[in-house]
Order: sequence, then C-alpha cells, then structure tokens
Amino acid sequence: MVKGKSKFIKVRCPKCKKEQIIFGKATSKVTCNECGEELTEPQAGKAKIKARVVEILN
Repeated sequence: MVKGKSKFIKVRCPKCKKEQIIFGKATSKVTCNECGEELTEPQAGKAKIKARVVEILN
C-alpha cells in the first residue's frame, strides 16, 4: 500500500452483520446504517475499525 493513499473499506457490523462501505481514514465516528452500532473510532488521522473488515476497495 502506498503511504498516504487512503482506501475505502467494506466492513461487517458485529451486531447486525450488515455490510457497509466506510472511509479508512474517517475523522469522525461512523455508525452502522442499520442498527446504529459504532463501527469506527477516530484516532489521529486514521480510523480505529471496530468492525470486521470484509474487503479493501481500490
């Protein structure tokens, strides 16, 4: 992976198992569109992902 290049990531919610595409460097909290479970937590320019990563998209 090229340093500084951001990616979109497909994740699976740990609560309802629905899949959602998120930005890998999210600067704000991201929640599941279906159940509201927190999927990411912002950390210094890179999101801490709390959900299962299904696929990294180009």
